[in-house]
Amino acid sequence: MKRKTSLISQQMSGQRKRLMLLAAISLALGAAIVSQAVLLAEAVQRIFVERASFSSVVMLLGLLLAVMVVRTGLSYGNGKVGLHMASSAKRNMRAAVLQSLTHASMPSTLRGQTGGKVSVALDAVDEADSYFSLYMPRMMEAAIIPILILVVTFMQHANSGFIMLFTAPFIPLFMILVGLKTKNKSEEKYAQLAEFSGTFLDSLQGLVTLKIFGRAQRQQQEIERSSLGYRDATMGILRIAFTNTFMLESIVMLSIGVVALELAIQLLVFKSMSFHTAFLVLLLVPEFYSLLKNTGTAFHSGRTSMGAVRKVEQMLEETAGGSKPADRKEGAGTPVGIDKIHKDDRISTKVKEGTLQTPFSNDVSIPPSITLDHLQFRYAPDSFKLETDRVQLRPGEHIAIVGKSGSGKTTLLHLIAGLLNPTSGEVRVNDRPRLQHDETAWFERVCYITQHPYIFAGTFAENIAIDAGRSVSRAEMEQAADEAGLTALVAQLEQGLDTLVGEGGRGLSGGEKQRLALARAFLKRPAVILFDEPTVGLDLHTERVLQRSIATLAKSATMITVAHRLYTIQRADRILFMDHGVLVDSGRHEELLVRLPQYAEMVDAQRKGGLT
Repeated sequence: MKRKTSLISQQMSGQRKRLMLLAAISLALGAAIVSQAVLLAEAVQRIFVERASFSSVVMLLGLLLAVMVVRTGLSYGNGKVGLHMASSAKRNMRAAVLQSLTHASMPSTLRGQTGGKVSVALDAVDEADSYFSLYMPRMMEAAIIPILILVVTFMQHANSGFIMLFTAPFIPLFMILVGLKTKNKSEEKYAQLAEFSGTFLDSLQGLVTLKIFGRAQRQQQEIERSSLGYRDATMGILRIAFTNTFMLESIVMLSIGVVALELAIQLLVFKSMSFHTAFLVLLLVPEFYSLLKNTGTAFHSGRTSMGAVRKVEQMLEETAGGSKPADRKEGAGTPVGIDKIHKDDRISTKVKEGTLQTPFSNDVSIPPSITLDHLQFRYAPDSFKLETDRVQLRPGEHIAIVGKSGSGKTTLLHLIAGLLNPTSGEVRVNDRPRLQHDETAWFERVCYITQHPYIFAGTFAENIAIDAGRSVSRAEMEQAADEAGLTALVAQLEQGLDTLVGEGGRGLSGGEKQRLALARAFLKRPAVILFDEPTVGLDLHTERVLQRSIATLAKSATMITVAHRLYTIQRADRILFMDHGVLVDSGRHEELLVRLPQYAEMVDAQRKGGLT
């Protein structure tokens, strides 16, 4: 609740001038409504009661027409100000969401479905529109105009004023009761929408895999189930809206009827008031209740919007947890044009409140020391558990993480990289906990190459320069491509490094994707290089090219590899052997062969299987 109030108040505090303008327009609109009623009552009194000539009321009718035009203009102006408020608030909230996602910590970035995040950034922010464009203008009108009408009514006929004063609270009371339920239903609706969007996008991205494994029909049913859940949540809100409208109309009609009955009794039975007064009050009463009814409808829309805003807040809270981004220019780290990379991709690190420290010296090429200090990690309670003792990885060492499939090799690599945070224990960088270092500064000096690196839609040059973290020249990119073994490939392309590649690297082989990822690393020159054995599954020639490039790249860096090939394992300075989630032992290849039977058994199996 505190977060919600803070977000809304933050958006409203930046629009104080518009709020003041809304108040001024609402006050003028209230005066126009009262003036219209007074002039109309006077015109009817003269024409139908006093039988005055048409010529004697022409001026009065012209003035009435002018007031009606002014009222229409003021109503339009109120709505226009509300639309500008909504546009500004949505722009700010969407910018906050995108900035939060960009600066989020790596673990929070990996959580959740992409479709759900897209849904919040687009649909939920758009749904917040009615809070600012409808709810706020109506609430401003409700705070000013009904009071003005009530004062005029009391001056004309106190009994009607008391009836209005007594019946009016039923409308906001009902609004509050319905609004609370609407907010809960709205949050349920956006949870269903996020689930549906995530399932749908995941299905599109994995459509080929689903078809290959015969799961397309089952996934279709899952999408149908998710869409029906969203439909039911939406219909639940509409049901509340229709009930809300019916009840408000009933309350308004009954209240107007009571006032009209009292006026009729005073006018016709007791003859204690004039026709002019009775007609004027009768004109003001519907305006009074109509404003309250419109406020009730706007309140329903506002509470629906609050459900959407709550989803935005939840995303901001989730991505803000543990995220302490360094200052970064807009556009950094995205596959934009080369000129924009040169201009905008500047990264600077600040020490924040004395807690975040740069994990390296000013020379970014100096490898750090890394200590695994009694790490423990679980993905979920009663699930796979990873444990290590205290292990220190010296600067510049080449480390191989080995073990059977499912032993926790990749999980340990993710903990070292910072993609996951340990449940207990800590990863220390240069004798300081990694979590105390600025995350952006850490990733500036780390390069992680998986078996399937992601290639963005754009040119070769843009994909190479994306990870540089600085301005890069054309010559530097060409040198990085050459060192990664891309020269022959680029030479065959008509546009060279300016050749476009598809999203996800469509059109490139697995080896070409790996070389492109290595070119990024050569341009970045990281102090720590993390590999998830990128040569597995490649042909012999491509593997040899990559091995030479990796060896060159690792000469001045700490290299940690999840290793499957015996060739990689034997050349490592140190080997970390994992078994069932436990870091059993560490040492050189020859040492582990002697003292660790499980390791000797694994090596023997690889030799027999030809995985050298």
